[in-house]
Amino acid sequence: MSCACARAAWVLAASKILYKNTVMNPKLSDAGDDAEPVFWPSHAPSIPLKGRGSASWLAHRFAQDAREPFDDGWAPPEPGEVLPLRTEWVWEDCRSAITRNRSPDIGFDRSVNPYRGCEHGCSYCYARPSHSYLGLSPGLDFETRLIAKRGLRERLIHELASPRYRPGLLAVGTVTDAYQPLDRELRLTREVLEVLSDCQHPVAIVTKGSGVERDIDLLAGMAQRRLAGVYVSVTTLDAELARRMEPRAAAPWRRLQTIRRLADAGIPVGVSVSPQIPFINDDMEQVLEAARDAGARSAFYVVLRLPWELSPLFRQWLQLHYPDRAERVMARIQDMRGGKDYDASFATRRSGQGIWAELIAQRFAKACLRLGLNRQKSAPNLADFRPPSRSRQMGLF
Repeated sequence: MSCACARAAWVLAASKILYKNTVMNPKLSDAGDDAEPVFWPSHAPSIPLKGRGSASWLAHRFAQDAREPFDDGWAPPEPGEVLPLRTEWVWEDCRSAITRNRSPDIGFDRSVNPYRGCEHGCSYCYARPSHSYLGLSPGLDFETRLIAKRGLRERLIHELASPRYRPGLLAVGTVTDAYQPLDRELRLTREVLEVLSDCQHPVAIVTKGSGVERDIDLLAGMAQRRLAGVYVSVTTLDAELARRMEPRAAAPWRRLQTIRRLADAGIPVGVSVSPQIPFINDDMEQVLEAARDAGARSAFYVVLRLPWELSPLFRQWLQLHYPDRAERVMARIQDMRGGKDYDASFATRRSGQGIWAELIAQRFAKACLRLGLNRQKSAPNLADFRPPSRSRQMGLF
């Protein structure tokens, strides 16, 4: 993975300019949620791209111009003719480390994300639309144009040292995977964990990356003080399906190995069987059993979410990989979303609604009961939090 200077500078400059536009004009289009998706290049792709979850630069929702396809006389490329895209990354000066939320349907109210975008390239990732705020495509840009937060460690120490700060469970990697391939080089996630460990601040991590094993030494010590827990996301045991859905994430067997190594180190570990996609990953019970056997003691799931640009992107993915069942998949998703591709209401956005959503919930509950998952829950240790000392904070500047 490398950073091409000229192109990276262009990406960063364009991101800053377009980001300002989105802040000043939060709705640059009157087309609404039902508008026809615009693809850039100007046509929907006919073949998947190797190693990528998306196959197009879908125009972001703040785009002020549209492009229409036309026949230039050239035949579409064959699968072997498409060159692989290189992942690029740039630094961004970190202005805020901790992001707050008021969502009543999740178990945390704050998070830290060391990166923007994610090279894992999961086709279903609900965080893809966040790249629109940078003026970049939620499609290929999300997985090929990454942004790392420079000064994250110092900013986090500064915010934790505030007299107004009160500790609470801090989630790491909510709109990016903190252990995506770029973290092997930059190690920003370890810097975050070192700060939290020194302050005795509780943390929860959700990841598909085996890179979390690099930080077992830190996490094991924090776990002894009830300060750390990890959820490993295992969407399916089918390696071929995982390669199509999550092209640059660890293979399913490797994630199970990560669960085992975390559990052997005494770190509380659970499994996320998310998202549940009808007629695609129907092996939820098998995943839960394999994860339990590897050492997981808790589990959760979320029904597929398709906010904003993710809906046309996922439809495109279905047509490229599973055209024979694409309509049936989307029909079942709409059955669980009140007739729409997505319903953002807090009450149902994670679980869905209707008979099919209830069936998934029953399957999950029965499997967890049979396997002994989710029997014990422990509250994070908030009593031992120690804000960074003023002398240490001053030493940062």
